[in-house]
Amino acid sequence: MVAAVPAGAAELGDRGPGVPVRPQRPDAELRALLRQVDERRIEATVRRLAAFGTRHTLSAQDDPVRGTGAARDWLFAQFQQVAAASGGRLSVELQSYVQPPADRIPVPTKITNVVATLRGATDLGRVYVVSGHYDSRRTDVMDFTGDAPGADDDASGVALALELARVLSTRQPAATIVFAAVAGEEQGLYGSRYMAQQFKAAGTDVQAMFTDDIVGSSRADDGTRDPFTIRLFAEGVPTAETPAEASLRRSIGGENDSPPRQLARFVKAVAENDATGMTVRVIYRRDRYLRGGDHIGFLEQGYPAARFTEPNEDYAHQHQDVRVENGVRYGDLPEFCDFPFIARVARVNGAALWSLATAPGTPKGAKIRTTALTNDSELLWDATPGATSYEVVWRETTAPDWTHAIDVGPALTAKIDLSKDNVFFGVRAVGPGGRRSPAAFPAPVS
Repeated sequence: MVAAVPAGAAELGDRGPGVPVRPQRPDAELRALLRQVDERRIEATVRRLAAFGTRHTLSAQDDPVRGTGAARDWLFAQFQQVAAASGGRLSVELQSYVQPPADRIPVPTKITNVVATLRGATDLGRVYVVSGHYDSRRTDVMDFTGDAPGADDDASGVALALELARVLSTRQPAATIVFAAVAGEEQGLYGSRYMAQQFKAAGTDVQAMFTDDIVGSSRADDGTRDPFTIRLFAEGVPTAETPAEASLRRSIGGENDSPPRQLARFVKAVAENDATGMTVRVIYRRDRYLRGGDHIGFLEQGYPAARFTEPNEDYAHQHQDVRVENGVRYGDLPEFCDFPFIARVARVNGAALWSLATAPGTPKGAKIRTTALTNDSELLWDATPGATSYEVVWRETTAPDWTHAIDVGPALTAKIDLSKDNVFFGVRAVGPGGRRSPAAFPAPVS
């Protein structure tokens, strides 16, 4: 017997356990977009960035052929070319500030991000970000004069962002997508932290951020290759969690239901298919062991963010002076990159970004009632712009991903004949064409 629920709610006690959750298949439009990703353009970008000699944050900013300033100006021109062909949809800016002396920054230093914005057609205030960092480094992180080609780390990620700007700006999504080449990563994530702070200060609704850092090679240090897998690092316990939020999480269990984990589940659902040719290996960590990347600045601001990185790093080809030692060639050179692999990683990012920006946003205000002790579960959420219906998803507490979905139509509340003690619930919005949002994890409300 199902208890009474408010008018307009969905009564689901007698509808069974729902239907199995299945991946969201790419439609014809997305497949056409992904086919436009051009590995030759990606390769040309990587080689050009490596040819600036060094892109160290402390290197010259006024030399037209060498250093971080030359790379910045070239990237700005490349994004401007893309904007010129976008029919006014894409705009480009240089986002600069002066970083006072700090860790790995001995003197006041201008940090400049190159930022291209593809404005959304109907929900432009909802934003998704993809970035790579265009600075590079040598073995000595303070050596800003010697060659530091930085092909894999991270010309690969910058080339990916530039290519996706070219491909996606030929259409106009519902939400806004930002493509960025950020600076100062090797010295301390300075550029990306500044960008995240600017978004936060403006009250921007950033619903996802991906950093692509070291996505240039499928070859491990032992010579083995894994050309069809990309790692996606997604934290569990939120970086910006408050003490009150930590206490609540411990009470209800939610270590595997942070916004980055929901984002990672979404990426697997929309980007692990024959249109990308890739497997997305989700890693339940914020980043690699004791390491960090540009998504951290967004996590610090409470934004969902995750990091893409190649499946097996070869440390002889990152953070190394170019040299030959005991017959081993060191250095982050373009010859060690796998350009078809970078193109496939770009398709994974493109599938995720386009699927996010053409679907409704993640539902806000998701709650689960705890007014009385019951063996069913009543969920409620706010209306989501662009949503035509909603789904309640659930999984066993030991399952890594959602296993079942229940269509609740346009209702904003639903009572499910499952105990909140035994399963985890989520709520996702569904738009035209069946495009789904990431799930929102409900918080308790009395």
